Amino acid sequence: MNNPPWPKGKKLVHLDLKGAPPRVGYLHKLIELFSQLGADGLLVEYEDMFPYEGDLKLLQATQHPAYSREEVLSMQEFAQSKGLEVIPLVQTFGHMEFVLKHGSLSSLRETASCIGTLTPHREEGLQLLMEMMKQVVELHPGVKTLHIGADEVYLLGEGEESKLWLSSPERTVEQLFLSHVTKVAGAVKAKWPNISIIMWDDMMREMSPETLKASGLVGRVQPMLWDYSPNLDVEKTVSLLEKYCSAGLSDVWAASSFKGSTCVHTCVPSTQRHLENHERWLQVAASVSAAVHLQGIALTGWQRYDHLSVLCELMPAALPSLAACLQTLILGQFSADAQRHVTERLGIPSVEVEDIGRTSADDSLFPGRRLAELTVELNALLNSDDIRFFDNNMYVRGWFSPFHRQRKMVTSLITRQIHSQASTYLATIQEKVEALKEEMVRLYPDSTAEEWIEEHVSPVVAPLQRIMEDFSACVTETQP
Repeated sequence: MNNPPWPKGKKLVHLDLKGAPPRVGYLHKLIELFSQLGADGLLVEYEDMFPYEGDLKLLQATQHPAYSREEVLSMQEFAQSKGLEVIPLVQTFGHMEFVLKHGSLSSLRETASCIGTLTPHREEGLQLLMEMMKQVVELHPGVKTLHIGADEVYLLGEGEESKLWLSSPERTVEQLFLSHVTKVAGAVKAKWPNISIIMWDDMMREMSPETLKASGLVGRVQPMLWDYSPNLDVEKTVSLLEKYCSAGLSDVWAASSFKGSTCVHTCVPSTQRHLENHERWLQVAASVSAAVHLQGIALTGWQRYDHLSVLCELMPAALPSLAACLQTLILGQFSADAQRHVTERLGIPSVEVEDIGRTSADDSLFPGRRLAELTVELNALLNSDDIRFFDNNMYVRGWFSPFHRQRKMVTSLITRQIHSQASTYLATIQEKVEALKEEMVRLYPDSTAEEWIEEHVSPVVAPLQRIMEDFSACVTETQP
């Protein structure tokens, strides 16, 4: 379907730094590429990578150093030199795991078991948020827009203080949510009157226009409606945007996805899936009334589903997807011209990262290409049936089953063949892992490589290693 290009408004690339934070040199290469691909700005979600100071220093990452103040300023200056606006995102309600996981702040949780949701009832909670935002705003000189999060506020209303608050007649969880967000937005506006505020929209989707009008949010916030599905419901999404507009929230944003939204542990993205999501968003943009003022779209690239979940796809493997999605927004469709622009710009034969193959081309065309290639190769190897189901093949099940191993009842000829094959697979995997690790630590902290290998490689090689160990034990006990 041919759609008009994305209407006036910014195209933001989301940098989710709560996992796999790029080394600064690589971050600058990425920013330059984003600019060349047609982005207008960055939506930067620092979480524990921000250099919080004073009482908030405990929020900094411990598995690797947070960015320094100088590095944060350098990133902004470089982005601005490439024509990109930087919009920081600071969570203020849900997804507060990186804050509330700390024992000294646990009293600010909505419930003891949910470390992601801030209780809306404590004055010290608001003070904490304002200090977080103060430090972020001060380290972003000239910042024009701030994103305050507020998505997926799980178990809101389940805390004892919330239950007491809700016991009053006619009070609802909707009002509880709105009272906190309005308080935060009001405090931000009081301190920084010229800063525009964005917030995620999902907690407001079921609210009536009348409830939203009465909330105090009108004129203070701009909802960002997110939907990352390739099957995004265009009619329903248009209806939601029109509802926000009718409630007085006419300045709105969209949020799509170029990675990090397929499955919590995906490591190689499907460009086609993300292209379909952007094609649906173009249909939405073409269908809303003129009264809806689309301020822009954020192309999200989640690195974790939340602070405590596993890593999603790393940025190098997702660059073809990002480039294709941006071209789709710019041209209104993923045409032959769009595909040619992406493949020529990145020096690749296909927009699907699984098809890029090996090359000796200059890495500057595609920062991180070597890591993307190694990720694709290793992922394919690890997911091959021969390796993933090795301990379930005919020979292992037939002559080296747990029954045989426990009783040391083994057939030497066949078990040696099993041992030889397992040994070969392990050596091949190890060779590729070493190459991937060497490349990954050039672009990311050592801890990222360690986590990626532990997540994707260790579970696959463990059965092979057990077979090797059991073989050695059987051979030792059956020696004459």
